[in-house]
Amino acid sequence: MPKNNQESQIAFKVILVLLCLALLSSFFAIVNAGERGVLMRFGAVQDTVLSEGIHPILPIVYTVEKLSVRVQSQEISAEASSRDLQNVYADVALNWHIIPTEAHRLYQEIGNKQAVIERIISPAVEEVLKAVMAKYTAEAIVTERGTVKAEVDQALTKRLQPYHIAVDDLSLVHIKFSERFREAVEAKQVAEQEAKRAEFVALRAVREAEAIANRARGEAAAQQLLQPGLTPEILQRQAIEKWNGNLPLIVGGEGVKLFDLKQLVETGQK
Repeated sequence: MPKNNQESQIAFKVILVLLCLALLSSFFAIVNAGERGVLMRFGAVQDTVLSEGIHPILPIVYTVEKLSVRVQSQEISAEASSRDLQNVYADVALNWHIIPTEAHRLYQEIGNKQAVIERIISPAVEEVLKAVMAKYTAEAIVTERGTVKAEVDQALTKRLQPYHIAVDDLSLVHIKFSERFREAVEAKQVAEQEAKRAEFVALRAVREAEAIANRARGEAAAQQLLQPGLTPEILQRQAIEKWNGNLPLIVGGEGVKLFDLKQLVETGQK
């Protein structure tokens, strides 16, 4: 047999095997890990949800649409207004997933993942943020951020549940305000710091004055206690103890003479 005929027969057999495999595979649907299969009969969604694994189906009659039920991450930016009419710009990071047992309902009512994000999740996040932010002043949004986040999380979970979507986690990544509001906050902080500094200076002056008064009262009391016991003999002895050995000289009309300590003490007592 010519070589060309042999090669043609081999190629024909390979093609035939591939066709058989393709035909055979059409009788099975493979649902990968982290997915659910939506079974459709002539395009109509059935109540059966295919779990992970291999499932036999009848080609042409049945088709399978696969949806991921893994946790999806979505970042959404939204604008809202606070209770005191300040513009609030928030960046939200949302983790969500399709409820596995309700995947067929979601596909029937909404569609694929892209439709879920555009038609359901993004509008829901924006509306919930506007509703929650309107309950708080701009200052409270910053100081009570944990409370605001919890309320947004709770409201969004309730909002998305009817659409067969579960919220895993929500984070308020960034919360920003208008430039005018930031300038007002900075001015307020500067004024508070200056007021605290002035209060501190005034308090320090009062305490210093009290310390001086207490010191003066103490010295006066000490003098009153010591005065009765200061006899001429004690004063003379204290003077001698502090004497460095040099007698002061007094120059007068009578010439130079030594200063008499006893005479100084007696004079002081008079």
